[in-house]
Amino acid sequence: MSRFAEVIVIARDAEEVMEPLTRPDDSREWYQCFKPVYDRYFGAPNLRDSTACFMWVIEFMRMNWQGLLSHLESLNWPDPTSVQVLIHDEEDDCFGLWMIYDGKLVEVPLPRTVRTPYPRYSVTGVLERTDRPGNG
Repeated sequence: MSRFAEVIVIARDAEEVMEPLTRPDDSREWYQCFKPVYDRYFGAPNLRDSTACFMWVIEFMRMNWQGLLSHLESLNWPDPTSVQVLIHDEEDDCFGLWMIYDGKLVEVPLPRTVRTPYPRYSVTGVLERTDRPGNG
């Protein structure tokens, strides 16, 4: 079964932590690699031409990323309070948000959304907007 999911990781000063996830590694259960998004890609004239990276993106084409959240949680983040993980699974209405609280990566409840678990079909379940026309 094919399940598409996009994941965005945002974190300050995490280039060294994220660098191994930008290269293939047979020991991981997923084979895709994160791609860094540098601020210079935005092309705004007032942005400095920095080589710093604060955002990484990846798209999964299968439901082979069950261990991703626990892997990210286990990393030695230089600023854990800055870590934000955004996940949009195939059936989600919007991205879900995970942040590190007390050393654990947990989902932050978003207003007007509800997550329904579907363990056979989704790593995170399906996030639905409750204010979408037709819901309610």
